[in-house]
Amino acid sequence: MESPSAETPRSPEAKVGLQVEDLWDVQEPQLSSTHKLNACFETIPVSNFPLSPPSPVIDIRSDTSLPEAVKLLSDSRILSAPLVDIEASNDASWIERYIGMVEFAGIVVWILHQSEKMEGSDFTDAATSFSWDKNGPLVSVSSDGFSSPRFRSLHPESPTDTSGNFFEALTSSNLYKNTTVRDISGSFRWAPFLALQNSNSFLTMLLLLSKYRMKSIPVVDLGEAKIENIITQSAVIHMLEECSGLHWFESWGSKKLIELGLPLMEANRIVKVYEDEPVLQAFKFMSQKGIGGVPVVESGGRKAVGNISIRDIQFLLMTPEIFKEYRSITAKNFLTAVRKYLQDKQKDSPLLNGIVTCCRDATLKEVVGKLDSAKIHRIYVVDDLGKLEGVVTLRDIISKLVDEPRGYFGDFFDGVLPLPADSRV
Repeated sequence: MESPSAETPRSPEAKVGLQVEDLWDVQEPQLSSTHKLNACFETIPVSNFPLSPPSPVIDIRSDTSLPEAVKLLSDSRILSAPLVDIEASNDASWIERYIGMVEFAGIVVWILHQSEKMEGSDFTDAATSFSWDKNGPLVSVSSDGFSSPRFRSLHPESPTDTSGNFFEALTSSNLYKNTTVRDISGSFRWAPFLALQNSNSFLTMLLLLSKYRMKSIPVVDLGEAKIENIITQSAVIHMLEECSGLHWFESWGSKKLIELGLPLMEANRIVKVYEDEPVLQAFKFMSQKGIGGVPVVESGGRKAVGNISIRDIQFLLMTPEIFKEYRSITAKNFLTAVRKYLQDKQKDSPLLNGIVTCCRDATLKEVVGKLDSAKIHRIYVVDDLGKLEGVVTLRDIISKLVDEPRGYFGDFFDGVLPLPADSRV
């Protein structure tokens, strides 16, 4: 039966969905839905994945200052960008050309280190005496080898509190202005980060974005020795939303979260901050746990009143003046100040939309629609009273799309990165 969208796909993503549809229809009927999708996605090369905005891919030079990098990431609405070695020769291979990735996650590590150095001391003294140590105690590599650098606190039991003028002082200091992205780059990925070639399959890409915890994957043009696309978890979710109406998507999307064992994390294990806690505590949790956001919960309760994401560190660095009236920047103060700033400037942001929620009976299709329309990376599962019951991330959704066949990656990672503990390779 021909799909109603078969003649005129509405988008490049829908065109990919039609490829899956054609392959789905010829799969063996006895195969499970997941095995059918595995077979379909293994057939489609990543070269067919639409170019993700911004296109062409934005590179950041290794001599770029930290303030310039933050502005570039913020203006481009991206979480990370490839870091280009300015000392690489014109005929360098892509491995020699790229040092790693510049990420908001790495910038957060740097900020947290500064805040800890400030505890009990004058900012000017701390800023002038500090010298960047790439191998200092602030960074540890995540156990899976794929995730962003993690923050290792010098005072793990101490909440990270800052006054309202801390970030004005920090961002006006020579320390901040003169630090380059090369100074803070955490290149903990393979040579210098894991990248795919155009001939690799969708299945490989989807497994890396889910089971192997990568939030984005560069696709390299070996002939040009450059990155020509970066496929993100968000781009995959958008592709799924564009496939609405296709038989394979409707079959997969009709499943309910509760039927799939989602959310994976129960209410008492959710990483969260209370509204009266310091906002840097939220970023500390994100960096220590390797997650992209945390809910802000009402004091003494379980009802979420907001969400803080890793990219929101940009407001502390680019608009520090909006916090100067606060004696302490709590999570509540942060959300209040940022929302007022965005409204005054008439800027669009997920922070203005409030927290996005669903119930356990929501279908994958409903959740994908909410995640894509709001341009967010997580949705909170709540009960009838609006109390938190769990969280579902982009990674959780993608992981329910495909399964890793036994021995699938073979020697793909040999000598490159440690494998997840539950790997079946």
